[in-house]
Amino acid sequence: MSSHREAPEISKDPVADGTDTYAFMHPTQPDTVVLIANFIPLQKPDGGPNFYEFADDVLYEIHVSNTAKSEPDVTYQFRFTTEVRGPSFLYNTGPITSISDKTWNRPQYYTLTRVKNGRSKVLAERVPVPPVNVGVRSTPDYEVLAGQAVRNLGGGRKVFAGQRADAFYVDLGSIFDLGALRPFNEAHLINMPNMGGVNAVQSYNVHSIALQVRTADLTKDGKPASVVVRDRRNVIGVWATASRRSGRVFDSRKGRYDGKGPFVQVSRLGNPLFNEVIVPMGRKDRWNASPINKDADYARFVQQPELAKLLPVLYPGVFPNLAAYTKPRADLDAILLTGIPDGVVPGFQNYTGPVKSDMLRLNMAVPPNPDPNPLGVVGGDLAGFPNGRRIIDDVVTIELRAVAGVTIPLVDDTFTPDGAAAAVQDGTSNTNAELLDDFPFLGLPGGGYQTTPGETSATGVA
Repeated sequence: MSSHREAPEISKDPVADGTDTYAFMHPTQPDTVVLIANFIPLQKPDGGPNFYEFADDVLYEIHVSNTAKSEPDVTYQFRFTTEVRGPSFLYNTGPITSISDKTWNRPQYYTLTRVKNGRSKVLAERVPVPPVNVGVRSTPDYEVLAGQAVRNLGGGRKVFAGQRADAFYVDLGSIFDLGALRPFNEAHLINMPNMGGVNAVQSYNVHSIALQVRTADLTKDGKPASVVVRDRRNVIGVWATASRRSGRVFDSRKGRYDGKGPFVQVSRLGNPLFNEVIVPMGRKDRWNASPINKDADYARFVQQPELAKLLPVLYPGVFPNLAAYTKPRADLDAILLTGIPDGVVPGFQNYTGPVKSDMLRLNMAVPPNPDPNPLGVVGGDLAGFPNGRRIIDDVVTIELRAVAGVTIPLVDDTFTPDGAAAAVQDGTSNTNAELLDDFPFLGLPGGGYQTTPGETSATGVA
């Protein structure tokens, strides 16, 4: 969760495992969109001497659909190259005070390519990735190093790729223990005392690829988004993928795998938690490899979600109205697979058409909220999830409440949500590293020396 180790096969291949995808309007720069995709989950900051890094043999991509076909009309591709300097076993042989320091023995670079309607254009080459945050001696001023890795592409466009602090928060230990929510422990079938949630990903890092682009870069006609929310040309779909060559052969002379053949998708991520709590275990790997415009194959799992059936069983007597509701969940189908049509939520729509597909849907005509509500649309903030996804959005609570029935009245006014539906949560809050006010927004990664279990620190000593 959001997609940390979400399927059996991709959990064995963390460098290709997408963890979170974000798409939101820049909070202070109009007509600018921020796209972020995170990979390599649950990184302990002290994970050396072979610290975490992007894979040279993985194709990382952020896709945008701007038609009703749910196809990648605009794709940003990232390809990485790793260089090895010197004979040392160490990641670095002295302090790294600049991103170009020769004391860093394993620098990475990447090429950014934009593909629109089948035509490719290289936007940047040999862009440096910052080192990981090793510790107070090796990377004494990590904020400076990370800042050197932000590349301006012109016209307000920017790109960054490197290690960041994970901003997702969730109580994994409780949820995967028979669907327990600590704030509601006393109501659980196997009851325990109520307590606050425990953020399972606190103090962990991820690797991010981040883009800041103009709305005109993403619309079908190449013109800036308008201010008319009802205008469907303003709505885009966003998802991220990782792909590997179709064949891999281990070369014992090189001591590594060599890829052969065309790239094939091994991981994808649009809406948070889709694969975790919607797709059955036996189909999770197949889902990761399938194109998004084939998601009609999974529509029945959205329309009759297993979690909605489990909640009344795990919490006896708490969700009687949900237990009695047997109609297909048209609300979840709209939120996750088609976008919300005009007329369902007053003053809002992010409908992308009838093709069912798991992707974030962002209406670029909805302005950013200067006082954002982490509950997004459910909390009355139309600039938040499921209108795209901001980093601050509490997607676990939003989706729990949606599954519990708070969104059913949007499409079925005969249903009355259970009282607990509007209060259900895992009890966690964003106790991760502090977010930045500007690009790339995700917080500085915790350092290996200064971070202790459960307590993250980018600088100084925890």
